[in-house]
Amino acid sequence: MISRHRRAVGVVLALHAAAAVAGLAPPWLLGTIVDRVTAGAGVATVDRLALAIAGCVLVSALLSRYAQYAGHRFGERAIAELREEFVSRTLGLPVSVVERAGSGDLATRSSVDVSTIGTTVRDVVPTIVISSVQLTLLFGAIFLLHPLLGLAALAGLPSIVAALRWYLHRASPAYLTEGAAAAELTETLTTTAAGARTVEALRLTDDRIRHGTDRITRLWQARRATLRLRTVFFSVVEASYPLPIALVLLVGGYLLSRGQVTLGAVVAAALYLQQAIDPMDRMLQWTEQAQRGFASYARVLGVGMVPPEPPGRAATSRGERVVVQGARFSYSGGPDVLHGIDLEVQPGERLAVVGPSGAGKSTLARLLAGIDAPRHGVVSIGGCPVTDLDPAERRRRIALVTQEHHVFIGSVRDNLAFAAPDASDEQMRAALGTVGADWCAALPDGLDTQLGDGARQLGAAEAQQLALARLVLADPHTLILDEATAALDPSTARRTERALAAVLVGRTVIAIAHRLNTAHDADRVAVLADGRITEIGSHDDLVAAGGAYSALWRSWHSRADERPR
Repeated sequence: MISRHRRAVGVVLALHAAAAVAGLAPPWLLGTIVDRVTAGAGVATVDRLALAIAGCVLVSALLSRYAQYAGHRFGERAIAELREEFVSRTLGLPVSVVERAGSGDLATRSSVDVSTIGTTVRDVVPTIVISSVQLTLLFGAIFLLHPLLGLAALAGLPSIVAALRWYLHRASPAYLTEGAAAAELTETLTTTAAGARTVEALRLTDDRIRHGTDRITRLWQARRATLRLRTVFFSVVEASYPLPIALVLLVGGYLLSRGQVTLGAVVAAALYLQQAIDPMDRMLQWTEQAQRGFASYARVLGVGMVPPEPPGRAATSRGERVVVQGARFSYSGGPDVLHGIDLEVQPGERLAVVGPSGAGKSTLARLLAGIDAPRHGVVSIGGCPVTDLDPAERRRRIALVTQEHHVFIGSVRDNLAFAAPDASDEQMRAALGTVGADWCAALPDGLDTQLGDGARQLGAAEAQQLALARLVLADPHTLILDEATAALDPSTARRTERALAAVLVGRTVIAIAHRLNTAHDADRVAVLADGRITEIGSHDDLVAAGGAYSALWRSWHSRADERPR
């Protein structure tokens, strides 16, 4: 980061160094005043030297002010670049990796950790560098006054160095633990807030409170651990400051009695040591902040160290036939949730996948979309394994729309342009009309209407229609609809499905269906139970067979008849 901004960093360091040099003059001038007065100098001499002190203080203050200004400009530019790189790296990760990390962890890294790095780059590094230069100059000036005074001035360093080594050895792991605990708390609060209705409906409030309290306790314990480190460290450092000043005065008095130094030299040495407390304090305090910064830097750069999504060994595939052969899959080394799935979907065919909750329908959809790879077996399109396709090519050919949807902050046009950046306003309106999003015509600013926090809020059904309109604009050949109309009421869902039917002609469609109307309209229906395909065939054939699908259809149809009209 610094290497990309060498000129800015050079200016910052030069200004701070000049301010440090200007700050050396006042103690020396004050010592000169003492010696001149002792020698019988008059008021004019004192006034002249006092004016010089005031001038040096003013110059030092101005240089410090502009050094801080330049440092803040550099820091903000560098942090803006870091945020952009973080987003780019995150978007380059496989979707499965992002999902495992969790939104709370990524949010903490992109906000709290990046802000901590900003403080480190903007304030910590320049302060530590310049404080080191100032201390070198101050102790060098004391040695120039008399070598014995210089040795006496170093009396407090051994205890400070020992405390610093003790602290640095323990600080980095402690701050990494604190950052991880903060991420866990953010994840807990985010997921609880997002699922507030589910928590309330299932009476999970007490459980979520206990879970949140546990995460808060972990963060509290992690922060207490870092606080204990700081308490020991700063106590030792603060206790080390008076010793060198006292020793310099004792040694200075002895040398003065023997005529080896002047009174002004002893006063200047004591003032230099007193002046050294401020950069020493700043350097040690910012060293503590630097540990936070480096721990945050590790968390932010850690995202970039995760292997990106592989480019794929095949640029394209030959054909559109989807084949699943002996696919088995498990999450994080657990038991298999899919057991030897065999499935073939012809180009242009509409296949509905039905089954009870937990049967593995969404997992199969993820394998078909190439988000996850099977543990055994293969999922291919046109004879090429889906995971071997280049990610850009795979996303162009295969689109997965789930029951989860997201409305980005921005206009309606911005939200649709994600799927087709070159789409015209007419194409966007047509896509919205295709999915039955009649509400868009009533928006005050049309496609320019702002959505998201602080603007127009979309309901679950409207947001899902917006996601389906993106699908229409993306125009892939193979569509995987994982309960894509789940948030719509039955009449709106049916109308949307009919509208989509015209758009889906000629495309391969694999629909994870929870409403069996979708299965009724499909060319074939696959019944998934306990991670296995137990039945497959047309709707009429499966109903006539009297198996699991027939029972599902009769049960669903009877409930539909009982609904109030």
